[in-house]
Amino acid sequence: MYSRLRRFLSEERWDFAPHEVPVMPGSPGSPDHPHPRRIAYGLISVLLGLTAGFGNALISANTYTLQGALGLDPAQIAWLPTVYVMTNVSINLIMIKFRQQFGLRPFAMIFLFVYAVLTLAHLFVHGFASAIAVRAASGMAGAAVSSLALYYMMQALPAKWRLKAVVLGIGVPQCATPLARLFSPELLSMSQWRTLYLFELGLALCSLAAVAWLRLPPTNRQKAFEPLDFVTFILFAGATALFAAVLGLGRIVWWTQAAWIGWALIAAIPMLAAALLIEHHRVNPLLNTRWLGSADIVRFTIVTIMARIVLSEQTFAAVGLLTVLGQNNDQLVPFFSIIFVASVVGVVASAVLLNVQKLAHPVMLAIGIVAIAAFADSHSTSLTRAPQLYVTQALIAFSATFFLGPSLLFGMTRALQAGTGHIISFIALFGIINGIGGLGGTALLGTYQTIREKANSAAIVEQISATDPIVAQRIQAGGAAVARVVGDPALRSAEGAAILSQTATREANILAYADVFRLVAVLAAATFGYLFFLLARRDWRERRAKTISGTA
Repeated sequence: MYSRLRRFLSEERWDFAPHEVPVMPGSPGSPDHPHPRRIAYGLISVLLGLTAGFGNALISANTYTLQGALGLDPAQIAWLPTVYVMTNVSINLIMIKFRQQFGLRPFAMIFLFVYAVLTLAHLFVHGFASAIAVRAASGMAGAAVSSLALYYMMQALPAKWRLKAVVLGIGVPQCATPLARLFSPELLSMSQWRTLYLFELGLALCSLAAVAWLRLPPTNRQKAFEPLDFVTFILFAGATALFAAVLGLGRIVWWTQAAWIGWALIAAIPMLAAALLIEHHRVNPLLNTRWLGSADIVRFTIVTIMARIVLSEQTFAAVGLLTVLGQNNDQLVPFFSIIFVASVVGVVASAVLLNVQKLAHPVMLAIGIVAIAAFADSHSTSLTRAPQLYVTQALIAFSATFFLGPSLLFGMTRALQAGTGHIISFIALFGIINGIGGLGGTALLGTYQTIREKANSAAIVEQISATDPIVAQRIQAGGAAVARVVGDPALRSAEGAAILSQTATREANILAYADVFRLVAVLAAATFGYLFFLLARRDWRERRAKTISGTA
């Protein structure tokens, strides 16, 4: 039994030609495959990418339904997507070295198997604790499955299109969010929350079977782990998990009302500082602090974080506005269909138009599109419905997937130029930017929306006077609407006032979301301007250098 399991987890032998050898330990080789096998690799990559994306998208798209079905309060349900990010952002630090030391085959099978087992267990033990455990496992498995999706896509395309394969592999999981909202109503109508987890279990088992059936080419292995790696990982993972918890829950429990937020930050900051201090003085660091602190990488981090924040406009602001207006996933099937198509078009366009010499230009274009679309959305009113947002939200969905591949390659090329040892540092940075940046964007926009709602509500209420004939007429109309069930005139008047109060609250929320759209437009425009300045300065320096060399 043990020998069979060992053979199943071991990598097969493969005689590589010189041009097929893996670029670095932990990554698969690049042999020439026949076309049917390339197609199979491509289909498995799409399956793995959607499995990785659905791990969080199914929960994020159905938080209100799951809250009622599982009997959770708003703070508890907010923990589910937050825990996913807490385990997802830092696990790559260990996963990369695991692949380098033990190979791709055990890496793939172990993580997929554990993920499937925990998802299955949650169907039988369905308390809050088991839901947290499944989401934590989903976060770790999501990072592993995303890596596998990228590697399978790289095998699906010829070596000359390897960078395009990277763009496609990183873009497919991003298409899962609109797809999850698209068919979630049908899943929930079958058996409430259990169907979501059954679907997630089915994807995990299909992915496990597909990876077992068609292996990746083996990698070169080497001894990778050092004792200090685990110390750094514990400190770094603990710090990033605490930051994720603060950003994910802060606007729910409110920043100044929950004491644990302060204690979490007090613990997280020294832990992160200790991890960076250890890595700064190591010969073979997990995190190369000197390279991460270089000017190019700092600018990359700033721009990418700002991009993640402004791209939260769709998942938070647009969906939130439509929810306030009384529309839910059932009524938004055409809306999310358009967003899904735009997301796919963004991935394909990013791969087709990829230019390694101009990786910053797609990022700048995407952020500029978001600025224009968000400004257009800022004119939303209580009469706005999904059809009025089709064009702008399609543009934002396109931008969200169009920018991601070039952004990844921008940092990856600089990491490779500095040496393959910098790849771990960059992957850790990119994971944090996307995970923590996404939570930070929602936290920032959510906090701003709450503050603006209170301000707008106060301004609206200030203008309401019981002696105003229009206000009296609205109260009377509201009372007339419940006249058939409420006979007492005083109660009818109170019901009319309550209906007017609800209308005022709704209008305050709509105005607050319009303010959020304006904030996103300003941030996106500022980021676009910053990128434009950097590119213009680079071009000016290149022209000046050519002029000086020509005169010399």
